[in-house]
Amino acid sequence: MKRPLVYTCFATDVIHDGHMNILNEAAKLGDVTVGILCDSEMVRYNRFPTTTQEERMEMVRKIPCVSNVIVQNTIMYDGVFEELRPDYVVHGQDWHKRGMQVIKENILSLTQKYGGELVEIPYTFNEKVQKIDRQMREKLAMPEFRRGRLKKLLKMVPVVKTIEVHSGLTGLIAEKTIVANGEGIDQFDAMWISSLCDSTAKGKPDIELVDMTSRFRTIDDVMEVTTKPIIFDGDTGGLTEHFVYYVRSLERMGVSAVIIEDKTGLKKNSLFGTEVSQTQDTIENFSDKIRAGKRAQLSDEFMIIARIESLILEQGMDDALKRAFAYVEAGADGIMIHSRKKDPAEIVEFCDLFRAQNKETPIVVVPSSFNTITEAELAEHGVNIVIYANQLTRSAYPAMKQTAEDILKYHRAAEVDSRLMPIKDIISLIEEI
Repeated sequence: MKRPLVYTCFATDVIHDGHMNILNEAAKLGDVTVGILCDSEMVRYNRFPTTTQEERMEMVRKIPCVSNVIVQNTIMYDGVFEELRPDYVVHGQDWHKRGMQVIKENILSLTQKYGGELVEIPYTFNEKVQKIDRQMREKLAMPEFRRGRLKKLLKMVPVVKTIEVHSGLTGLIAEKTIVANGEGIDQFDAMWISSLCDSTAKGKPDIELVDMTSRFRTIDDVMEVTTKPIIFDGDTGGLTEHFVYYVRSLERMGVSAVIIEDKTGLKKNSLFGTEVSQTQDTIENFSDKIRAGKRAQLSDEFMIIARIESLILEQGMDDALKRAFAYVEAGADGIMIHSRKKDPAEIVEFCDLFRAQNKETPIVVVPSSFNTITEAELAEHGVNIVIYANQLTRSAYPAMKQTAEDILKYHRAAEVDSRLMPIKDIISLIEEI
């Protein structure tokens, strides 16, 4: 008599007691097929792979009670049920974690449609399992591993979704914010340490007044409590002689990329455009700065991305494209094109024209002004990294200002309490060792 087909899915680089408990219980029910979650979905699931997909599959194949190993290409189980029609789906009872409830609902809806049964296994809590989980997280946070994650992400996901952070707390928001619906689970891939937001958090103007030593401390604060890759806003990069030291320092710290803009003189925020005096560097000088930075770096993982201000300064599309190709020739690992127009048309035009001649170099955009275009639409035009460059700062200020005004108005805090996050929820973001 044919044995029942039992299915379980793993999103892990190591097999510990908890996984073996699930497999042993699954084997009691029938022949066990294990799905290995693919790389792109592991990223969405907050389990950035430290081994290759094939290595993960081979690791599971060696387990005696496993009959078959397949790749699960989505976090949801629709494809699994359509192909395998499992009699049992075995899963740990860890549905309380962010986003997990939608997976359970997906499995239950599919068992109603195709038949089968969800079997829930109590989660394994012991010091050994907890230590392994902690070690995996610490590995992701280590500079030598974190530094290379951005380049890996560019190969794994259609668009690297990046949000600004300016403190350890905002870093935790970027690290732990997850949304889930019937389509899947999503979260940010990387963090942007913005000169504007870092300066604003310190109450200073955005004119490169906050020195690099202070900005490096912000990086330390963020890195201490997060694991995701960091893209650093390097403003103009300063003097070439200084930039080479910045590159070495950022690389050593574990930063994945620095973006420098092709302007000179006193830095003014790009969104002012031609309203203030801003001088664009020559192609030759800026190319020399890129070359010097590339010579200074010691690993192949660190990226120097050239930010082009031609559209901001109304120098035209031809100038922007000429600079882009020159900067790539000088060694730039990516091109950031910026615009302050609300219509994304000129950004789309640049991307299409650039991609017509260069299919590989990553394109970075910051849709602060042209914020109606979606990540998927940008990806259709060849964009690889989307940076939400100041939204956390801009959302925090009005909320704090309104709270302060209301406390002054009512001479107590009762009126503001309903819109405040419980302090317990904030503290729960911060993990204790």
